[in-house]
Amino acid sequence: MFINIPSPTLLNKTEQHLKETIAKAKAGNQIAFSTLLDRFWNDVYGFQLIRTKNENDAEDITIQTFSKAFDKIQTFDESYEFSTWLITISKNIHVDLIRKRKRNVLSELERSKGDEAHRVLDDSPSAEDNLIIEQNLASLLNHIKKLKPHYQQVINLRYFNEMSYAEIANELGEPVNNIKVKLLRAKKLLAEIIKNK
Repeated sequence: MFINIPSPTLLNKTEQHLKETIAKAKAGNQIAFSTLLDRFWNDVYGFQLIRTKNENDAEDITIQTFSKAFDKIQTFDESYEFSTWLITISKNIHVDLIRKRKRNVLSELERSKGDEAHRVLDDSPSAEDNLIIEQNLASLLNHIKKLKPHYQQVINLRYFNEMSYAEIANELGEPVNNIKVKLLRAKKLLAEIIKNK
């Protein structure tokens, strides 16, 4: 039986590409954030699904993980694995959730701090944005209905009600970074639905 093991050169290129993507994300590049979200979403979500045994909790914790990671990306130490850093953030969020539930106290989610959070997204359209724009409205609305309700909600508020991230965060009572991560994820899922129609 032959096992295909990636060559060290290929591994080095992949590792180098990841380092470059992280550096771009630290500089506030939207596409880099989107790339990191796409690459590591399943790792964090899968980890939390095993821990929580609940799809909604796993998805909420994953959204919060990326929200916090994007807010604190400047603190990431490159001597560690990026996936390990994300999983650690994810574990801490899950532990906090359990503590809150045990105390049975409804507490507000941590509000995003400083203007840095508002610079997570820039205006350059992603490949997903371009694909979404190309669809006619009736077809697009049908595709949006295939998303989970919380993704439908952020898409509608952002693109049909033309609300800012801050306005959506205020409307939904969530931190701005959570809204940004939900929108990134919603656009990715919507683009996949459109491609596979």
